[in-house]
Amino acid sequence: MTRDPIGLALSIMNRISGNPLLDRLGLRSPLERTAYQGTRTGFRTIALAGREFKRVRNWLPRKRLPPGAPGDLFDLSLDDDQQMIVDSLKRLARDVLRPAAQEADEQGRLPEAVKHEAAALGLPMYAVPSEFGGVAEQQSPVTSVLIAEQLAWGDMALAIRLLVPFSVAQAISCWGNGEQQSRYLPAFCEDTPPVASLAIDEPTPLFDPMQPSTTATETDQGYRINGEKSFVIAGAECELLLVSAALNGTPRVFIIETAGLNLAIADTPGMGLRAAEATSVRFDNLDVPADALLGDDDFCFQAFIDRAALMRCGLAIGTAQAVLDYVIPYCNDRQAFGEPISHRQSVAFMISNMAIETDSMRMLTWRAASRAETGRSFHRESCLARLLCNEKSMEIGTNGVQLLGGHGFVKEHPVERWYRDLRSTATHHGGVHA
Repeated sequence: MTRDPIGLALSIMNRISGNPLLDRLGLRSPLERTAYQGTRTGFRTIALAGREFKRVRNWLPRKRLPPGAPGDLFDLSLDDDQQMIVDSLKRLARDVLRPAAQEADEQGRLPEAVKHEAAALGLPMYAVPSEFGGVAEQQSPVTSVLIAEQLAWGDMALAIRLLVPFSVAQAISCWGNGEQQSRYLPAFCEDTPPVASLAIDEPTPLFDPMQPSTTATETDQGYRINGEKSFVIAGAECELLLVSAALNGTPRVFIIETAGLNLAIADTPGMGLRAAEATSVRFDNLDVPADALLGDDDFCFQAFIDRAALMRCGLAIGTAQAVLDYVIPYCNDRQAFGEPISHRQSVAFMISNMAIETDSMRMLTWRAASRAETGRSFHRESCLARLLCNEKSMEIGTNGVQLLGGHGFVKEHPVERWYRDLRSTATHHGGVHA
């Protein structure tokens, strides 16, 4: 009987672990760690090579999700489906993400237990139309922001890591042509969806996403891409990349299948968002086929960036809310000079300002997302929300550490991690000065 590569790898592991000589030589623990890391990398490589996004001959017509019906009033109440999603993700954030966050930050990776728990919710399916196996019935930027907010309350880095496949599926649903949707979207509805990510940011001071230095030039077979991208989530194991590049001076997005490509990928651990597994990816004369260009002539890169900004705002809001929910009971319980420190006016005012700014961030972001959901212009509102979240989330993270005093500086409390993560809001994607 023939044995597949994964079965062969497991057989080798079993033989190594069953050798009694390892115990006598004291080599069992280091060798098992080496074997684990090696087989883990091998399994990842095998799985990556095994998945194939086949060209579709008889694809379904392009499906554009309809916008929601605009109401007479700006209504902040959630419908039944949104409330169900929020409740489910709130439990996931509380019971799974929050307990795993510190270890994930120290190890700099997404824990397998978290990955399995999140996979059971099938998040990418909420971005895929029913024709391709998903459950989406209309455009849902508001629901997307709610998802980001709830996950980030558990941990911002883990939320980003879990949300990038959702974001990729959403972009293909929104702008992909019929062949692209038929080829890629059904894969996001499988039990093990592809690891997909976005490659937008670049290692350039004051980076402007509307003017990427990564370029795409036309060739006889398609396009040739050159440039470097930074902060690519899960870039080391990514199967599908959406890469922004300037094509004839105009920013566009390309769908790149990474299987079999020799990309220059390097880990780039930062001060925050360590569990997001960020990498840099360099493209040196990478040739891609003509159908790698996302969408048709109706593709709007500005809307693509604005939708991404709303997701970043949702992540900032969720993390800011986590800081607020943590410092209030701490300041009520912490005694100084015979009374809780929250009785001090300066402390109470600082907490009040944090609450005001968090709700302001939420209102602006929800308003922009609501306009996007109902098919109205939302660029101005998206820019306002992004600017406010850039400035105030950083301030909330700083004040959270300040309110805990010396405790805010140690890893015993999660506020120092939230502070480091919230700094990314004001520095990535062009940052607060772009």
